[in-house]
Amino acid sequence: MNGTLHGPGPRAAYVLQHPGAFALRTLRGFRANQGLLLAGAVAYYALLSIVPLLILTVIALSRVIDPAELLQTLGRYLEWLIPGQSQVIVAELGNFLAHRDVLGWVLLATMLFFSSLAFTVLENAMSVIFHHRVAIRRRRFLVSALIPYCYILSLAIGLLLVTLVAGSLQAIGQESVQFLGRRWSLGGVSGVLLYLLGVAGEIFVLTSVYMVMPVGRLRLAHALIGAVTATVLWETTRHVLVWYFATLSQIGAVYGSLTTAIVVLLSLELASTLLLLGAQVIAEYERIGTVAAPPQPLRLDAD
Repeated sequence: MNGTLHGPGPRAAYVLQHPGAFALRTLRGFRANQGLLLAGAVAYYALLSIVPLLILTVIALSRVIDPAELLQTLGRYLEWLIPGQSQVIVAELGNFLAHRDVLGWVLLATMLFFSSLAFTVLENAMSVIFHHRVAIRRRRFLVSALIPYCYILSLAIGLLLVTLVAGSLQAIGQESVQFLGRRWSLGGVSGVLLYLLGVAGEIFVLTSVYMVMPVGRLRLAHALIGAVTATVLWETTRHVLVWYFATLSQIGAVYGSLTTAIVVLLSLELASTLLLLGAQVIAEYERIGTVAAPPQPLRLDAD
């Protein structure tokens, strides 16, 4: 491949002309970077981080939003991340919220620390996929240390906005319009708008991850490419998971009381894999028309 493909136009044209070759190149790069191993690490630390992160967010936002409405919105969109198990987590959040007076400074600091672990591991995983950027420019330690907590604050603000918008859309769904002598409920319109709000929020969050986590400055268009790719793949996977758990899965008979933890970890593993695969799409897209060598398989050989 020569060095004439520069800018978004020629790159996009190359992908459109050779979609199979680009997809195969992306999968090879993902495998060379040990993408499944990285996704497993991200999923494990996300499992440790998700409950403390949600507890801190709910406690903070419950001071300005009705807790019941907040938990309802959180449960709706947690279902996107962990299909079939969101109500279990929401119930635990409700119990903790009812006894939040027991929250001391030591427990608060502990939860704040654990809630940031997933972001730190995700940044390290991104540095493997975007190793061509890390080789050129490294991020300062202080910046890397502050990024997780900035993300926690951003997610809390995002949840606040989503809760307000979702409440308005639900209010619209209770209304109806009269036309040509017939009354039409707006419940269906409200449901579609809530779904589109979730998809838009998913793309926005993924775009912000791809913009901030990799070292160096990433173009917004490139981040959107990875975010849309990961969103489409996750939406497909999520619906398959919902159907599988509802019809074919015997996971409850196998794991018993561990079912919730296993399902959550499996969902986080798949979500992390697609998140990193979207990052690999961006990395390969950046390499189109450059002389950068493709990623080489990571080896653990002893000296």
